[in-house]
Amino acid sequence: MIVVRQQVTAGELLLMPDDGFRYELVQGELRQMNPAGNVHGRVTMSLAWRLAQYVEENQLGAVYAAGTGFVLSSNPDTVRAPDVAFVSRTRVEMVGEVEGFWPEAPDLAVEVVSSGDSYAEVEEKVFAWLEAGTKMVVVVNPRQRSATVYKSPTDITALAEADVLNGGGVVSGFELAVREIFA
Repeated sequence: MIVVRQQVTAGELLLMPDDGFRYELVQGELRQMNPAGNVHGRVTMSLAWRLAQYVEENQLGAVYAAGTGFVLSSNPDTVRAPDVAFVSRTRVEMVGEVEGFWPEAPDLAVEVVSSGDSYAEVEEKVFAWLEAGTKMVVVVNPRQRSATVYKSPTDITALAEADVLNGGGVVSGFELAVREIFA
């Protein structure tokens, strides 16, 4: 990840020309995100399509793909883009159609660990999501074939391949065997 040391706003980030990279904005600092590798992309899509299918069938809200920016704070601005996100139908209807970044944190953020991610980088993202109001963060680790669910900095559940990931009170009724994420 490359960090550019200049203050950038969410509006400026939105208007940047496409240079082939994804960016996040963390307290006004632009962070270049490397393109995802094969395993990351496959695992992300495996979880995303199952979640999206369930959410659509049950009219629970909207599921967003990687690259969708969510504004977590302003002045200085922070815009993060999880690998998968969910926003409840109530919130989608309340906010309405948005042309730019979603103006708040999602209800659920999923981060899939890439081979180049450090533990500190992943942890920073998890706690940024929670601090901004995300109700549940799921970190999927393809190398360990595991998932960790964070509902707060102290409410953390580690799931092995034989366990079941569920939506808790965030995506009501959603259940997925962890092993299916890696299938």
